[in-house]
Amino acid sequence: MSINVKHNVQCPKCGQMSDITVWNSITVRDSADLKEDLLRGRINIFRCPSCGQTGLMPTPLLYLDDDKKLIFSFSPCDDPAEAKKQYADIKNASKETGDLKKYDGYNLRFITDFNALLEKILIFDAGFNDKAVEVIKLMILSQDIEKSDQRTCRFGKYENGSLEFMIHDMIENQIYTSSVPAESYDAIWKSLRESGVKPYSFDWEAVDEAYAARLLNGFNN
Repeated sequence: MSINVKHNVQCPKCGQMSDITVWNSITVRDSADLKEDLLRGRINIFRCPSCGQTGLMPTPLLYLDDDKKLIFSFSPCDDPAEAKKQYADIKNASKETGDLKKYDGYNLRFITDFNALLEKILIFDAGFNDKAVEVIKLMILSQDIEKSDQRTCRFGKYENGSLEFMIHDMIENQIYTSSVPAESYDAIWKSLRESGVKPYSFDWEAVDEAYAARLLNGFNN
C-alpha cells in the first residue's frame, strides 16, 4: 500500500509557503504510476511555484516491488556516521520484529542517495543484479585510476546487448559514456555467484562502491 502525507513547506530561497504531497512508501503492484513518477523526478521533490527553487524532501521512502522481490529503504543522508547508524537501526529493528521472515528470496537494500535509488530500480528492471553492476562500475572507474576519485559512474540503460554507463567527471564537468557487453556482465555475475555471493538477501544490505570493493578484495556478501 502506497502512503503519503500533505505538508505545507516554506521555500528556503524566497520564503513562499506551498503545499506538497510527500510519499512515505510506494508499492509498485498497487501504484505503477507512482513508480514512473519517481523515475521522472516527480516524487518527494519540492518545487517552489514562486521562484522555481527545487530540492529533495528529507523524507525516508520505502519502495516495494513484490513482482521483482525488491524492497528498498531510502533514507536521504550525506553524513557517513549517521548513515551507518541508520543502517544498523533498520537491521536491528527487522530482527526484533521478525519481518525478514516474510521476505524470503527478496533483495533488501538500504540506500541514502536519491540517484542511487533510481539507479537500482533501473538495474533490476533491466534484469540485472546490482551486486555485479557495482563491481562493473568500479572496474570502469579503475581504468583511469588517477581520476577515479573525481568521477562517479551510474548505470543508464540496457540497449543492443550492452549495459550503458554514464561517468560524470566533477572536476572537468564532463559526462562520458561506457558500454559493457552483456556477456561481460554474465561472466562477472557467474564468478561472483561461484565465490559465494547470493542473488538475494538474508538481511538488509548496502550495495554500493564500498561493497563492490570488498567483493574485489575477496570478501563475499
